[in-house]
Amino acid sequence: MQRRTFLGATALAARAWPAHAQSPGNTVIWSGFPAGGLGDMVTRPLLEQLRGKTPQNLVYDSKPGAGGRIAAEFVKRAAPDGHTLLQSPAGVLTLHPHVFKKLNYEPLTDFVAVAGLCSYTYAFTAGPGVPAQVRTVADYLAWAKAHPTQAHYGIPSTGTALHMAGMLLARGAGLALNPIPYKGGGPLLTDLLGGQVPVSFNVLSEVLPHVASGKLRVLAVTSPTRWKALPDTPTLQELGYKDIAFVEWLGWFAPAATPVARLAALNAAVSEQIRTPAMAEVFQRNALEPFAPSGGAMPALAALLQKDHADWKRVVRTTGFTPED
Repeated sequence: MQRRTFLGATALAARAWPAHAQSPGNTVIWSGFPAGGLGDMVTRPLLEQLRGKTPQNLVYDSKPGAGGRIAAEFVKRAAPDGHTLLQSPAGVLTLHPHVFKKLNYEPLTDFVAVAGLCSYTYAFTAGPGVPAQVRTVADYLAWAKAHPTQAHYGIPSTGTALHMAGMLLARGAGLALNPIPYKGGGPLLTDLLGGQVPVSFNVLSEVLPHVASGKLRVLAVTSPTRWKALPDTPTLQELGYKDIAFVEWLGWFAPAATPVARLAALNAAVSEQIRTPAMAEVFQRNALEPFAPSGGAMPALAALLQKDHADWKRVVRTTGFTPED
């Protein structure tokens, strides 16, 4: 990094950080999403587990906006000293490059993998906006074919993995299904429960309490294999939609020039703590799975980033989605 660019990024970081983040003993983990989401549910108890077990004090903060892109851009520009990390779901780094024409970061070169936390699946969910007898994907598609003006599905926002899943489902079924984008999963869930949108794609943990109460029905999940929290629910892939086979994951990343050796101790601590009984309870409560691919967390996360980046490039081309500005 050139000296002028480095100084500019450092000055920007100093102006933007709150007081707690400016301490040289702190490592700040920045989320790109508002407080209260799934990332908070995992990271806050994890940081409690990690207290006193890492070289630096770990602080969790957020820079929400633009679907996580603001935080990613901020961390990219930060000093590569191990004190500034990005917490990101997969899509910000693997899907966004293929659905936005202008992206101010390059996921494969601007970041280095630090630690994988967990993975989770998405649910294709029916609510009171469709008849109670709609219990399967085939039931919904038959209903949608008979009611083409009501054949809508909700998504948290445009250009997300869930938008792609809906486009692939429509393509595979040979039906015109209309996506209804929302400003986040919360407003979408409200309308799904109210019957304003008949079906939607949601983070599984968001809908499980309403499935238990009988208000919602999960018709299928997007993961390649059935999810532990809903073992009797089929995957869309096993129903014949072979391109809908993905999970989302949550991981920590640092600016690319950060020495990997400086991050190794943090990686080791995280890898140990996500397998404790306390975190197992957090994962179970939120229908998550701990990040556990073979090969060690740092190289495994880096390899998964590259694989998913390539897979989403193919999928977006398959859907015919037009990249947004």
